[in-house]
Amino acid sequence: MNSPQEKPLAIVTGGARGIGNAIVLRLARDGFRVIIVDRDGEQAAAAAGKAGGEGLAVEARALDLTDHEAVGTLVSGLARIDAVVNNAGVFDERKFFELTPADFRRAYEINLVALFSLSQKAAERMEPGGKIVNIASRAFLGARHHAHYVASKAAVVGLTRAMAMELAEKRILVNAVAPGLIDTPLLQALTPERLQAQLALQPTGRAGRPEDIANAVAFLAAPHMDFITGQVLMVDGGKSLGGGLGL
Repeated sequence: MNSPQEKPLAIVTGGARGIGNAIVLRLARDGFRVIIVDRDGEQAAAAAGKAGGEGLAVEARALDLTDHEAVGTLVSGLARIDAVVNNAGVFDERKFFELTPADFRRAYEINLVALFSLSQKAAERMEPGGKIVNIASRAFLGARHHAHYVASKAAVVGLTRAMAMELAEKRILVNAVAPGLIDTPLLQALTPERLQAQLALQPTGRAGRPEDIANAVAFLAAPHMDFITGQVLMVDGGKSLGGGLGL
């Protein structure tokens, strides 16, 4: 059995809860040593401790991803980096005429700039065969009451494609996963009527599970995956076949 230091290492941002935690658990079960990077250090430590109780190699680091110097310190202190999953992000609902420039700056700083910063620093350390997986959103196709979020996730898609082209010379593969309607606390907060209206638009007839996103990430981050780059994998139960996000 490999020691934790011999295992391939994956960084998962926002991995303390929800989709991020499902990704952490799936990658750890697939044989990665996983580092949870999360602003909520207490919750990240609890998630790592729970995973450790299952015999999984998971560690936690409390970090504000907008602190680019701290991100650099984290990356430089690791002996190896095999995969990065940029999952951390912010989401809130605002009508177009309620939005402010500050709302856009916050969405971009966390959803895009922080993602870029970690990816750039990690890619400098990665050996050929490294993987970067960005969590975008089906919302990049358009959505009501989320213009700032939509714009930031559309930028993530564009950045993913640009990174894939530039990092190809290092044989680093860069892809994105675009979740649709996923069963998280955000979805659970909807009124029953609004939830049913959303589910009626799903060709699969149900919301996705965090594990559905984790499965897609695991496929793109797998060490043996070596011929897919610059792609956006829609994991949305077919919702992207037509119509815009109605949330």
